[in-house]
Amino acid sequence: MAEYILSIDQGTTTTRAMVFDHAGRIISSGYVEHHQYQPRAGWVEHDPLEIWDNTRDAVGLALARANITRHEVAAVGITNQRETTIIWDRHTGEPVHNAIVWLDTRTGPIAERFAADGGVDRFRDTVGLPINTYFSGTKIAWILENVPGVRARAEAGDLLFGTPDTWVTWNLTGGVNGGLHITDVTNASRTLFMNLRTLDWDDSILATFGVPRSMMPTIRSSSEVYGKASSESLLRETPVAGILGDQQAATFGQVAFNPGEAKSTYGTGGFLLFNTGSDIVVSKNGLLTTVAYQLGDSAPVYALEGSIAVTGALVQWMRDNLGFFKRTGDIEDLAASVPDNGGAYIVPAFSGMFAPYWRQDARGVFTGLTRYVTKAHLARAALEATAYQARDVFDAVGADAGVPLTELKVDGGMVANKLLMQFQADMLGVPVIRPVVPETTSLGAAYAAGLAVGYWSGLDELRANWAEDRRWNPEMSPSQRDHLYAGWKKAVTKSFAWTEDEPVEAGSGF
Repeated sequence: MAEYILSIDQGTTTTRAMVFDHAGRIISSGYVEHHQYQPRAGWVEHDPLEIWDNTRDAVGLALARANITRHEVAAVGITNQRETTIIWDRHTGEPVHNAIVWLDTRTGPIAERFAADGGVDRFRDTVGLPINTYFSGTKIAWILENVPGVRARAEAGDLLFGTPDTWVTWNLTGGVNGGLHITDVTNASRTLFMNLRTLDWDDSILATFGVPRSMMPTIRSSSEVYGKASSESLLRETPVAGILGDQQAATFGQVAFNPGEAKSTYGTGGFLLFNTGSDIVVSKNGLLTTVAYQLGDSAPVYALEGSIAVTGALVQWMRDNLGFFKRTGDIEDLAASVPDNGGAYIVPAFSGMFAPYWRQDARGVFTGLTRYVTKAHLARAALEATAYQARDVFDAVGADAGVPLTELKVDGGMVANKLLMQFQADMLGVPVIRPVVPETTSLGAAYAAGLAVGYWSGLDELRANWAEDRRWNPEMSPSQRDHLYAGWKKAVTKSFAWTEDEPVEAGSGF
């Protein structure tokens, strides 16, 4: 009897496989890190072949540690880093270029070019997104324009595009031998090419970007049986039944199914999703309109999203580039060794500033430095930067939705940092709540797959699985909160206009 669901989470720094039981508890996991290639400043790449190898290894580890075989797995769900762009040959399976990662900024000139006629909001009413380096569309255009021979091969129908969900699904279901070339509505809504109302690719926007439709995967719902794992896989004949972009998967894992419910994920970047139900809400305050999920033939559920490029990545940078500590977890003790930030702020605009600023010309800065400031103060400032950026986004949500935030469900690797969670509650002025299962991204993908095969009966059963682990209540006075946040807002302005050529209408359109 199939007693478990397995999820594959292809993330920015690792690929993870997790086995869940009916109560949503983690039975086992396996993960493998992949290399981060940075050939130039602002460029970030991954090797798609390494990612696929790591996916197989992670699945093997998870099955072995659970002491189960494919026969005990009811279905597989997939979640992934969104916007990261892979183009490969449909006949050989060979990528034409390394994957261009979501936080890569090389496509700034392309984004400017397409925004020159109509501004950054040129397609926003259709796709819910501004023209920006963040999204897949500009990355596809860059590969077509800069890799020799690729455009001709694409126009001949020989090449396929996909975000990592598509790449993993294609390989898992057979690759060159009949692999499924699909994506789901959540990932498609991050490309700049999907019409939010029709849930199909917009031919006029594809033509504007010079992208052949033959490259694009078929768009499916987030929860349905797409096909089965190939005979070459450890999971052979297991239904592949759920796909969600990582932030939508975390929202699903947090059971934020009702309009007005929200979650915030703290990983490499930071991401808030606010459920708007069946309404497509166009933000006036720097947020993105996206698809939260779609279950089978049901109507899609939409969300407002605030995307922060750098949160956990700042901690990794301080570890790897500055050598402030040996393990990322050490930052909490270092930061807690001082009572405050010593007047220092860090704005981690390594890839520009995302929501709500959308400044491609921004770059990271340290401000407020004096001889009093130590690496402990900077460690604290790094953690505080995450909370300040989240405050920026939540203020924008409040302005758009007109509904005050009353509590915040959190997930992701950084929620283990108690100092950060307390400061986040202080900065928002509302309770911050961590669930018993913090790996809600993997759990959400498992839920989507399990629903499709009847492993779970419906959303109410998933709600019953959710349980609170810990709650942080705000302790800071409103005057102190306002004082610290004012310093952050001043610091942010110092990060603007650092690139040589300021983008067209940078920061406008919202």
